[in-house]
Amino acid sequence: MSTAPLPDTTPLPGAARPATPLPVTAVTCLEDRAQVERTATAELSAGVQRLRLGPLTALAVDRSLRAESDTPGVRVLDARITRVWTPRAPLPPGPEDSALRHRLHALDERRRSGEQLADRLEARLALLAQLSADLLREVGEGAGVGEVERTRWHRELNRVDAERERSAEELRATRARLRELEKERLAALTAVDEAEEEPAELLAHVELTVEAGEAGPARLTVSHLVPCALWRPSYRATLAEGVLRLESEAVVWQRTGEAWTGARLTFSTARSALATEPPALAEDVLTLRERTAEERRTVEVELREETISELRPGADGVLPGVDDGGEVRVLSAPAPATVPSDGRAHRVPLGSFEGAAHSEYACAPELSPLVTQVVRFRNTAGHPLLAGPVELVRGSGFTGRGRLPFTAPGADAELSFGSSDGYRVVRETDERRSTAGLSQRSVTTRTVRLHLSRFSGPEERDEQVVAVRERVPVSEVSAVEVRLRKEECSPAPDAFDAEGVVRWDVPLGPGARRTLTLVYEVSASGKVAGF
Repeated sequence: MSTAPLPDTTPLPGAARPATPLPVTAVTCLEDRAQVERTATAELSAGVQRLRLGPLTALAVDRSLRAESDTPGVRVLDARITRVWTPRAPLPPGPEDSALRHRLHALDERRRSGEQLADRLEARLALLAQLSADLLREVGEGAGVGEVERTRWHRELNRVDAERERSAEELRATRARLRELEKERLAALTAVDEAEEEPAELLAHVELTVEAGEAGPARLTVSHLVPCALWRPSYRATLAEGVLRLESEAVVWQRTGEAWTGARLTFSTARSALATEPPALAEDVLTLRERTAEERRTVEVELREETISELRPGADGVLPGVDDGGEVRVLSAPAPATVPSDGRAHRVPLGSFEGAAHSEYACAPELSPLVTQVVRFRNTAGHPLLAGPVELVRGSGFTGRGRLPFTAPGADAELSFGSSDGYRVVRETDERRSTAGLSQRSVTTRTVRLHLSRFSGPEERDEQVVAVRERVPVSEVSAVEVRLRKEECSPAPDAFDAEGVVRWDVPLGPGARRTLTLVYEVSASGKVAGF
């Protein structure tokens, strides 16, 4: 009888070696994950051998694992991630554990003893209640047959009631102590969670099958994706004596199970999880029909609000940023950084620049009665500034938070440093309607009056210029005409653009008051309906 040969079970050289450390050397943070790169140096023998590297986080994505070597004559044949679950035994803390661990263990023991005492007291109270019921039943039965033992019954009932009262009081005191112990235990548990990190029960290692032409050291590089990590841009703007300093930072959160210690950090706006398939096209049927007599006689118009949008030089569509689908941007931290795995926000500096800042006080009374200090500056960082929150700092210290829009290199940006309490704006409107002659055109004349006041202290002597903006409707149809009556405006506007925004640059000295008057008319023909 013939038998098939048995497979060779001899382990490859190096299979029994201990795990080689595989530290994190570089991390590329994406919008909702991170690409982790690890580097290790291992001593290899000639031939095929198996290496065990790690440990590493158990959250590593298996299908994203890549391993290679830049050492001549070394080739990686296979790479895989293996995981081992080692549950921790419920043992008391030892001498190497911290005082917080010992205190938490002591509180757990006291709570367990208190719960056992409460259970015994509850059982005792239940027995005493049963005994009291038996005594009362005996009293009833004895009284029914004429056997009256008042002295014994009185003594036994008093003894049972006294014991029940003592046990109930002891149970209330025990429960009160348990509540206090639970509060102390929760406080100690919170302190342990904030100060210490639990060792991982699930550990992962990388197993590599490597072929080496000759014995010697080899440099191995392993990369993989990991979830539970993200980043967002953040800024800090400091205004002092007409100079704005803008500091760029990356705020990083990660809970991957291992710290990134001294790693080179790169921040990318790429969305690797975003679907790349184009959307499906649906049919859109257009039909033509003759207008009715009523539709030919009238023109339907409506008044709507539109946001004035503007693309900066060099932009050709949606502006890029972390929170949009624009062009991918990559920013690198100038120095290695450490990000612990605690799920908290950690700031990594990216760079800073200084530049001249043009400051003005601006007001749009139709939207808000506040006068705001607006600072304009130019992006000289050499790279785009992604949209993100900004901490605002000026002479008096921290003044608030704002938001910086996406700013291309060399483009102008503006930041609002908050409102000024030294100004007050009151807006009044008046509207008159009339019909012009035989044409039956309806004319609506609107008058807007703005009253500006400046309240200043005795130390303020300089004059400030406030940029005031008001809106005038813009018509898109010939049947409706809008005309700015400049001869009735007081004073005449300094600027009037195609979007219907009227601007005055109003100089105000200490304690000064000014009144601005804007007059415009909207005329519509008799065919216009809905206006």
